Amino acid sequence: MADKKTKKKNDEQEIHVWNTYTEAEKKKVYALADDYRGFISDCKTERESAAETVRMAKAAGYIELSEAIRKRKKLKAGDKVYAVGMKKTVALFQIGTRPIEDGLAILGAHIDTCRLDLKQNPLYEDGGMAFLDTHYYGGIKKYQWVTIPLALHGVVVKKDGKTLDITIGENEDDPVFCVTDLLIHLAQEQMEKRATKVVEGEKLDILVGNLPLPDEEKNAVKAGVLAILSAKYNITKEDFISAELTLVPAGRARAMGFDRSMTLGYGQDDRVCAFTSLRAMLETKKTTRTACCLLVDKEEIGSVGATGMQSRFFENTLAELMEAMGEKGDLRLRRALANSKMLSSDVSSGFDPLYASAFDKKNVAYLGGGMVFNKFTGSRGKSGSNDANAEYIAELRAMMDKHKVRFQTAELGKVDLGGGGTIAYIMSLYGMQVIDCGVPVLSMHAPWEVTSIVDLYEVTKGYKAFLVEA
Repeated sequence: MADKKTKKKNDEQEIHVWNTYTEAEKKKVYALADDYRGFISDCKTERESAAETVRMAKAAGYIELSEAIRKRKKLKAGDKVYAVGMKKTVALFQIGTRPIEDGLAILGAHIDTCRLDLKQNPLYEDGGMAFLDTHYYGGIKKYQWVTIPLALHGVVVKKDGKTLDITIGENEDDPVFCVTDLLIHLAQEQMEKRATKVVEGEKLDILVGNLPLPDEEKNAVKAGVLAILSAKYNITKEDFISAELTLVPAGRARAMGFDRSMTLGYGQDDRVCAFTSLRAMLETKKTTRTACCLLVDKEEIGSVGATGMQSRFFENTLAELMEAMGEKGDLRLRRALANSKMLSSDVSSGFDPLYASAFDKKNVAYLGGGMVFNKFTGSRGKSGSNDANAEYIAELRAMMDKHKVRFQTAELGKVDLGGGGTIAYIMSLYGMQVIDCGVPVLSMHAPWEVTSIVDLYEVTKGYKAFLVEA
């Protein structure tokens, strides 16, 4: 709600949405934050997030779309269905009272995050130590990933098709792994390098072993690691070829600050918006438009591939849904897409006073200031951006005010400093109304990111309001 208190932010005065809450609301804020921390602690890869989404959806009464079609069940208003793409992307639908041709209300977030992926031939020995070779995923400051405890997550698919789910490093009695760094005593030359070069991508290899296997004359430490992998996890050297294994920061998300007002955790870009979108979807009881929660993969590398937003997964799934509704035909599908309204549920950069020169303080999101709308993203001259229409923003303002949702507007830093993108521009290609909307984040793309529990609460309220009012 763009009230007087919110306007104080633009005058560089303190704004605390927290002080507008009742005691009952404050309890809800803390409870939601606890649930959120559990979600992002348990779901550190897109596969894990997709699996947990399906579990939560089933518990809320959703059924798989293909199952409904096989049973020749004609879907009707109030029905809840979901579809999964390659175990990495999920679309949930709650059928509204209006024809789907009139358009959907869509919340779209991504569930992939920055990380270190293992290469296909990763294991080697050097200097009496065993390492796993990696290729980083997404835009990271590589030097932030050294000397921190890392956990191994992912899957190994055997030749017979059996899938092994791997999680090592999250339990207290698990081993962890790390990337080493050069000791400061010998780092004079390293310290002269630019930040982009001080740790190079090929040096982000993971230390995984130091004990040699007895009676092995060559690569005895590597052999020792392979022996453990075989005995404990049923993994052979060749199995890495058909594996998707990734290194992520080990440990659970934590309440941050003496007042527990923030969350410190891995992968909050964009799982903070995925969680709130999913929560809003599952808690929405009745809609006029068909509601959709779309959680996709590969956004951090350009939304490419069969599980990214540039794939036809969403379009094909919607066609199947409309067929099951009796709304057949390509033209109806095109109309449904063009008539839809979407919140591209993605994070925004939060103002950090330690780096104030990177932001325009009049047009930046503040932690604790509520839901954030980014009219455009992109870089410099709005390159690569979806630029939302004024009419659509006015409609959203009215929605948020009606439901007493506190919101703010922002840009991604100063004009010529950099920039970034989301899935918004891809969905706008269908002709639908789209705007980026989510939670402000500090230390974005770092191994550990920071968000406010107030913003988490307001965004959840805002997403609910959108699904009901759009």
